[in-house]
Amino acid sequence: MSAKRKSYSADFKAKLVLEVLKGEKMVNEIASHCEVLPASLKSWKKQFLENMSLAFDKSTVVKEYKDEIEELKKSKDSIAKKLGETIVEKEFLEGSAWVNTYIQYVFTLKSVKYSWIPSLICP
Repeated sequence: MSAKRKSYSADFKAKLVLEVLKGEKMVNEIASHCEVLPASLKSWKKQFLENMSLAFDKSTVVKEYKDEIEELKKSKDSIAKKLGETIVEKEFLEGSAWVNTYIQYVFTLKSVKYSWIPSLICP
């Protein structure tokens, strides 16, 4: 049985990265104290440093999220449209199948109903 992978909150990661950036303790000390792998801590630090400008430029982040949301809405709309078309087509085909069955039934009844007439005319 495999061990369950730990996940850490963004706040926890940020606190540890800030502690690393203070420089009072070594990365290995902080990692062992908080039971985190040093490689993870280094990765979080790198990610933090690459994205720290986003804290001051929120408009860029908001614009990116809005663009992503708009793309997802368009995708959802096209999928919903295709699903609707498929449902309508399915219902039409089911309806036409019912109509065909009904027509065959009616013609069968007519042929049974009048099948005795030729026997009277031509004995």
